[in-house]
Amino acid sequence: MRGGRNAGGDGTRPRNVGNIIRRLLHYVVSYWYLALPALAFSLLSNHLALLGPRYLGTAIDAISDERGVQMDIVMENFVYMLICYVASAILAYLLTLTMVTLSQRITYRMRRQLFENLTSLPVSYFDTHATGDIISRISYDIDTVNASLSTDMVQVLSSIYTVVGSLYFMFVISKPLILVFVITVPISILFTRHKAKRIQPLFRKRSQKLGELNGFAEEMLSGAKSISAYGREGVITGRFDRHNQEAVNAYYAADYYGAMIGPSVNFINNLSLSLVMIFGGILYLYSQNGTTPPGSAWFITIGGITQFVMYSRKFAGPINEFANILSEFQSAFTAAERIFRIIDEKPEEPDAPDAEVLTHAAGDVEVRNVHFGYTPDKVILHNLSLHARPGQTIAIVGPTGAGKTTIINLLMRFYDVNTGQILVDGREIRDITRDSLRAAYTMVLQDTWLFYGTIFENITYGREDATMEEVVAAAKAAKIHGFIERLPDGYNTLLSDDGINISKGQKQLITIARAMLPKTSMLILDEATSNVDSRTEIKIQEAMACLMENRTCFVIAHRLSTIQNADLILVVRDGNVIEQGNHEQLMRQGGFYAALYQSQFS
Repeated sequence: MRGGRNAGGDGTRPRNVGNIIRRLLHYVVSYWYLALPALAFSLLSNHLALLGPRYLGTAIDAISDERGVQMDIVMENFVYMLICYVASAILAYLLTLTMVTLSQRITYRMRRQLFENLTSLPVSYFDTHATGDIISRISYDIDTVNASLSTDMVQVLSSIYTVVGSLYFMFVISKPLILVFVITVPISILFTRHKAKRIQPLFRKRSQKLGELNGFAEEMLSGAKSISAYGREGVITGRFDRHNQEAVNAYYAADYYGAMIGPSVNFINNLSLSLVMIFGGILYLYSQNGTTPPGSAWFITIGGITQFVMYSRKFAGPINEFANILSEFQSAFTAAERIFRIIDEKPEEPDAPDAEVLTHAAGDVEVRNVHFGYTPDKVILHNLSLHARPGQTIAIVGPTGAGKTTIINLLMRFYDVNTGQILVDGREIRDITRDSLRAAYTMVLQDTWLFYGTIFENITYGREDATMEEVVAAAKAAKIHGFIERLPDGYNTLLSDDGINISKGQKQLITIARAMLPKTSMLILDEATSNVDSRTEIKIQEAMACLMENRTCFVIAHRLSTIQNADLILVVRDGNVIEQGNHEQLMRQGGFYAALYQSQFS
């Protein structure tokens, strides 16, 4: 493939995490009618959960009161605590449902944007990126972002309010004990940030290696028959093992170092909890012996210690949870980065502001002194010139790699020339809109493509308003009508993925029938009869001779027998037109074409 496959894309380049977060938040804000209820559910649920320890602490103090157990206060606070926890659980459930709906809406929109941009990208992008890696971004990466939005974001929303609320209540209960977290919290934050910087590249590499694995698997599965025919299963399995091992190693490295954060932060949090218990117990002893009177900042009761411990756990818990899901965030950010790279890819260069729509094209095509290369340092076509008048058939022949298909790519404006001009009906094609230019052509390629659907739907792919009569006429001209009629469901027969339930020759005939249907003035045949037998090929050539009347046709062929009646034959070698003329003229010259022809028929 030109330019080589870039499996995994450019996933190793760094990207601003803040920018990724802002873009994800933009998706969230666009669904504000779901985001606002989710925020309200989160705040209310966590606020009610934070009230529970206060009622518990009051109940404990009522039990340990010097005047005796005050059961009415105990029961009253117990009921309040129960109501808070039940209401909090219901709101948390509603929050989860809302966030799942929100994440589904976002991932649907993100996947649609990604696919829409893929359809607008130039052909050069697909020539340089592995199909498996692109599929990995559409499926795995977007699913990773979806999982993070639906679960991790809920935890983040809950954690922020819980941390702030717990800190406030702890401050109210005992200001001196807060000093414990002045030491432990900065340690947790610094440790987490340090690890995050080291782990992020590991998750980026993990996504890259998965893309490479998918690209390799897609390529090998598409060539399964060739692999079996050459007995290369062992070699291919070995290569797959290497890709698989690299992906496993990347997964292990990311997950291993990501998993280290949670236990480490949990240890720091447990240390802070131990310090709270020790210093809280000391303050309680001083409060009991009268050293610190009630009302003093150093005074604390058993219920106060209980509340503080519970709030400290609520305070430390979200920090620990955030450390645990940090690896998941890193994975989600890396996945989002890969998604945004496709979304941010520049589409095909827009048409010129004054570009005209090509209508009723006569089919006069002229190529003037064209130079072109897929990369600036490697020019493929050198000073190419040709003139195809309306209704003429231009054949392009030459050895593999001579530049035949490149000429077709330039005619269709899949690529733009480096220097020179291509004109249709006297107008430079860069002054014509791409859509109207490509609509003026019909193509039949060597690599047939059929989609999942009926035969009728496949034939009418380029003209969905075609009637059954027109479809039958096209099928008859392509010599495929008889085969279709013998099928149980005729034209309503459902073709499986890429038509794998019919032969290659039949697939090619269906694509030829598809090309015959549109009423275009120009036709491109790139080895269109390569998958049919010689007898069928002759019949197709006879049928197409009638249908190609008044059409300008460009035919790429290795079988020189198929282009003997062409009005002009261009012999291309190393990007240069070394000979041109009709069949008789070229045979009389006795040059490269004549030698090529003799080699096929001698």
